[in-house]
Amino acid sequence: MAWTEPSDAEVTSIVRSAKLVAVVGMKNASAPLAPAFTVPAHMKERGIRVIPVNPTIREALGEPALASVAALRERPDVIQVFRRSELVEPIADEIIQLPETMRPKVVWLQSGIANLAAAEKLEALGIRVVMDRCFAVDLAKLGR
Repeated sequence: MAWTEPSDAEVTSIVRSAKLVAVVGMKNASAPLAPAFTVPAHMKERGIRVIPVNPTIREALGEPALASVAALRERPDVIQVFRRSELVEPIADEIIQLPETMRPKVVWLQSGIANLAAAEKLEALGIRVVMDRCFAVDLAKLGR
């Protein structure tokens, strides 16, 4: 299945409906200017619950950090990825290994991150993929 870029309307719908977002590669307040901290902080300020997924931190934004996607205990609406493009495919494989009832509707690769092979694997299972786009920018467009 070939990946196609989502329309602005589709992205708006994704952002508007997101209530729980797991953020792979999230940083904590020790990196206050890093996009992997500021974007999730913006999301939390707008009422979205954020679950940090990063084995190198203990917590972020008041939530305990998970070591991996496999450790999720709640189904996120979106899994947002802040990892280099070449590291996305193993994350996609981990998402694919989740029970179907735990898989997100959307995997969002932050600005500057794209991996076509990973996107095609995920979309073949019905998981929509947004690549190279900033969630916070799209939140701001909604006035959220």
